[in-house]
Amino acid sequence: MEYRTWDKAEVSPSLLGYGCMRFPKNEDGTIDREKAGALLDKAMQEGVTYYDTAYTYHNKESELFLGEYLQKYERESFYLATKLPVWLVKEEADVERLFEEQLEKLRTDYIDFYLMHAMDGEEFEKTENLHVFEKLLQFKAEGRIRHIGFSFHDSYEAFEKILKAHPWDFCQIQYNYMDVNYQAGRRGLKLAGQMGIPVVIMEPIRGGALANLPADITEHFKERDPEASTASWALKFLADHSEIKVILSGMGTMEQLEDNVHTLSNAGPLSEEERELFVNIKKLIEDKQKSRCTACAYCMPCPFGVDIPKNFRFWNDESMYQDGNGKRRYNNLGEAKATFCKECGKCEEACPQHIAIREDLKRVAADLEA
Repeated sequence: MEYRTWDKAEVSPSLLGYGCMRFPKNEDGTIDREKAGALLDKAMQEGVTYYDTAYTYHNKESELFLGEYLQKYERESFYLATKLPVWLVKEEADVERLFEEQLEKLRTDYIDFYLMHAMDGEEFEKTENLHVFEKLLQFKAEGRIRHIGFSFHDSYEAFEKILKAHPWDFCQIQYNYMDVNYQAGRRGLKLAGQMGIPVVIMEPIRGGALANLPADITEHFKERDPEASTASWALKFLADHSEIKVILSGMGTMEQLEDNVHTLSNAGPLSEEERELFVNIKKLIEDKQKSRCTACAYCMPCPFGVDIPKNFRFWNDESMYQDGNGKRRYNNLGEAKATFCKECGKCEEACPQHIAIREDLKRVAADLEA
């Protein structure tokens, strides 16, 4: 297993981190503790030392299970990361109340890596007004937190503002070879590197989409290495970035765990040909998109409640990855789905791309409701 030193924090967690939001589940939705325990034991044996959970994962069961199961291991043999659910913080006192609850569930006196969870511009302003960072600094001074960070979901501009606001010990962003220009993106990754702030990566395989690509895409990876899984290529792409110190993966099977351990124990730097391969793969996948929508939202709001940008995004996702996730997300839109379009045409008058929105929404409904 590769270990990368965080110069600012003087720690060296494993490059592969265990994301504890996708443990195997029983039929009733609870964690299958026998299977999940076997996975944790194997991860420990293979040298994985970073375990990432959160207050809400597995309907609040993840922290409880992790705290119970890891009692069999010496506390200093692994790093625990969990997150403050900032959306539940309504007043300053909530920070300590939630933190104490998490310590109790995790059966520990301290958290190695504590993050403000799912930060965006709006939540950041709220946490600033409630002095959350200052409260976490207090916990750090008391030895109950070792390192303070945040996980992020918003624009690059919001990321830059948050990153520069405080002396963060680390940050966590969504990044993979398809999302280099999404949210914080490559610009955010490079900015963190320039500021000496270690980066933890989530969604390295884009929720599994990059592990099960269409056959005509997969064949390009197989030509390069017939034995390597498509998921391993996604991890190799990330391991090639020195700014990245931990790559989180929500491993739900022993096969996934073993493949990831093998990949990040033998990653090494990519060749120029391999870097070019990722550029070409990204273009091939993006060429499968059916809509030219840029999500500028000039077409919104729709008088009839249709979320036009999301309809097109989920349509494109299903077209690119063909994994069913685009359909699932589309059906979760409820009355904001394409099928509720009344063809008034107001959206087309405002669209700077001159997209035939009404006709495309019919195609969305036909493709995703089939």
